[in-house]
Amino acid sequence: MTRQELLYEIRDYVNITLGLMLYTFGFTVFLLPYEIVTGGISGVGAIVFYATKFPVQYTFFIINAFLIIAALKILGWKFLTKTIYATFALTFFLEIAQGIVVQPDGHFYKLLGEGNDFMSLVLGCMITGTALAIVFLNNGSTGGTDIVAAVINKYHNISLGKALIIIDVCIIGSSMFISSFGPIQNRCQMVVFGLCTMVIECLMLDYVMYWQRQSVQFLIFSKKYQEIAHAIATSTDHTMTILDGHGYWTGKPTKVICLLAKKRESLHIFRLIKTIDPNAFVSQSSVIGVYGEGFDQIKVKVKKKKG
Repeated sequence: MTRQELLYEIRDYVNITLGLMLYTFGFTVFLLPYEIVTGGISGVGAIVFYATKFPVQYTFFIINAFLIIAALKILGWKFLTKTIYATFALTFFLEIAQGIVVQPDGHFYKLLGEGNDFMSLVLGCMITGTALAIVFLNNGSTGGTDIVAAVINKYHNISLGKALIIIDVCIIGSSMFISSFGPIQNRCQMVVFGLCTMVIECLMLDYVMYWQRQSVQFLIFSKKYQEIAHAIATSTDHTMTILDGHGYWTGKPTKVICLLAKKRESLHIFRLIKTIDPNAFVSQSSVIGVYGEGFDQIKVKVKKKKG
């Protein structure tokens, strides 16, 4: 492993840790005190906790440990290394967080007060959805249903998204059959709230991931194109294409830098350009998708030619 790769790995683990801490905050402060059911293994842990008072983190750890061992041979160490780290880290964070929000009488402190269940649901899912996006953007996973979905996706023609939705609906729907949750009206409300958590969390996750992955195209016209290209290449690890242009009014040949980059890198690139050539002419435009090395993978199935 090179020094650069090591730094990327360290950055991934730091960001995954921050994402897990944010998830713990949203889950224990806004969802758990109001007995809101969610999808995933956290949702299973919550259902078990509401019914038996068995700690969420222990259910989360036990199920994840079983799934990791079962999937190790199928998915391999590379996929599961960060999942194992996330399982231990999230178990630890949930343990600490629950100790903080529990009141002396044994009940959880309700930050928004009584009767604000749905508002707490919205805030909690916005936070947990953002947290999951941070984890996924840094090549991490919280384990649980992600592992199950990955196994299903490997052997069946079912996308990860569809597999996760099917699993989460089953988890949330199971609360209908637990009598300790009260009369049927209360259980129906829990299921409806649970489905709302799934929708809001997924929408927030998709929004953050799209925002982070959004790409832009730069067309840079400058006499100092070589200096600009070198500065961008060395500071962003991006390569670019130098195009031959021809000025309409001047009739002179010119060089144009064509660069594709992440939108979040735009400010840094503009600073580099302005530092080298304040008079450079720059066009920036959004692109629908960029696929290939350094960006998203092309995810289409190609029919194999019959020999």
